[in-house]
Amino acid sequence: MLRISHYLRALAHPDAAPVPGARGTPGQRPPVVIWNLLRRCNLTCKHCYATSADSPFRNELDTDEALRVIDDLADAGVRVLILSGGEPLLRPDLFQLADHARQRGFFVALSSNGTLIDDSNIERVAAAQFDYVGISIDGLQDVHDAWRQKKGSFAAALHAVGLCRRHDIRVGLRSTLTQHNYPQLSAILALMRDYDVHKFYLSHLNYSGRGKRSSKFDAHHQMTRSALHLLFERAWADIGAGLDTDFVTGNNDADAILLLRWVQRHMPQHGPRLEAMLRAWGGNASGSGIANIDNTGDVHPDTYWWQHQVGNVRRQSFRELWIDRPQPLLAQLRQHPRAVSGRCAACRWLPICNGNTRTRAWAAGDLWGEDPGCYLSDEEISPPARQARTPAATVQPVG
Repeated sequence: MLRISHYLRALAHPDAAPVPGARGTPGQRPPVVIWNLLRRCNLTCKHCYATSADSPFRNELDTDEALRVIDDLADAGVRVLILSGGEPLLRPDLFQLADHARQRGFFVALSSNGTLIDDSNIERVAAAQFDYVGISIDGLQDVHDAWRQKKGSFAAALHAVGLCRRHDIRVGLRSTLTQHNYPQLSAILALMRDYDVHKFYLSHLNYSGRGKRSSKFDAHHQMTRSALHLLFERAWADIGAGLDTDFVTGNNDADAILLLRWVQRHMPQHGPRLEAMLRAWGGNASGSGIANIDNTGDVHPDTYWWQHQVGNVRRQSFRELWIDRPQPLLAQLRQHPRAVSGRCAACRWLPICNGNTRTRAWAAGDLWGEDPGCYLSDEEISPPARQARTPAATVQPVG
């Protein structure tokens, strides 16, 4: 995950903004845990990595097991817990689990499609005191409803956003970039202003679950670059205006290099500092800074790795399987930079990107091969001596 606003704010206000932290020793820093509490969902989205459906799934963790897992994660030092699904609001004990996690000191986030947050339960959602609620908006009405495969889902999700903001719940909009919603990105960002939303998360399509079947609709590389430049410009403008917005991207660590090149072109005096911060960040953290627990208790390097398990919280403590006795796959993922091949192996930015998203490489046939989602050109990833110089442009300075 690339925290665009966080890095740009650190450049604009070096004395006031905290410097983004380094990745730490792989396997020793407690990860952010994304937990798919259940697999059932009221939608059947075309890009769903969990291949969810509106039906019960077998062998899911019950309430007692889930409460024990929360205690187990707390004992392992985990502090950030994202409750996901399926659609987590379909789980009857959601609020009991959220309350217990909050009592154990977790930062608790809810990841929802938004359609089940309505006037009947908004008071209970507010009482749960989620630190953050992420609601997916994958385009304007026609595009969103088509990708979510349910008419009216766009209107329901936006109604949920409005309800949450009126109850002073911190909300973020999340969009997965595709060929279909790329032309609507500016309009989606405008919804932030309309609904007083301060966070926007742009996810790149990951070829997992139904997302693998939808990979042909992935945004073309030039579309991706254009979308990222729009986010950079919006984030920088908001910082200059003193707005407390937060723009974030995920599932394509090449975004960090594109941000660096954007800063080098527009604000070359900040380039060395940003490069140092990005090298300290270290890129893709699957299996290290990110962990996933699925609905049956299997643990994965992240949410897109359901084809690979590294343990199960029913049979082992999280600390044992993640920190004390990790499987060889985790050791491979924690190597920095990773032992990858193809364009990734020759890339000058490998220490920053760390090989990008391995599940896209796996979908292309080689888990340790190059990531087909990397949109950087051969010139951009080559050593400096082979790169042509481009004149620097300028943007309006902050402050």
